[in-house]
Amino acid sequence: MNKKTRALTLSALFSALCIVTLYIASVWPTGQYGLVAFASLFIAAAVIETGVKQGIYVFIVSSALALLILPDKSAALLHVLFFGYYPIIKNLIERVKNTYVRWFLKLLIFNIPHTIIWFLFKMFLPALGENVLPTAIVYLFGNAVFILFDIGYSKVLRLYEYRLRS
Repeated sequence: MNKKTRALTLSALFSALCIVTLYIASVWPTGQYGLVAFASLFIAAAVIETGVKQGIYVFIVSSALALLILPDKSAALLHVLFFGYYPIIKNLIERVKNTYVRWFLKLLIFNIPHTIIWFLFKMFLPALGENVLPTAIVYLFGNAVFILFDIGYSKVLRLYEYRLRS
């Protein structure tokens, strides 16, 4: 099979699997975060199998289709704003040799959209702003969960590369 044909076929397959998983996440809200994070593994697989360029295509296609066809848009928004692009960014950040710089970049990538959403939340729903949780607690808890997520995500990707890919 031609290399371009293989890349296109795998990208289409990973996009379809991502959309199916996001659809399940939108109709089963109990496991929504986990399923959206799981859907991002298909983007990571596209990056591993075909490269960053095809991974970007899978992210764009899955995000656009999710925003168009999912009955509950919260899963699509989680995919677009947090989990969908992270495998691509993670692949690029993992190339940095310095561990401290890698973690700084990962936390920065996590906190930028988090901060934007937090400010939008405060702007449009000011009555709920400080009544929910103080900002510092939200950031500390969010960053702790993100660090655990990243460590687990790395282990799953290594499992894919060494066990499933071969």
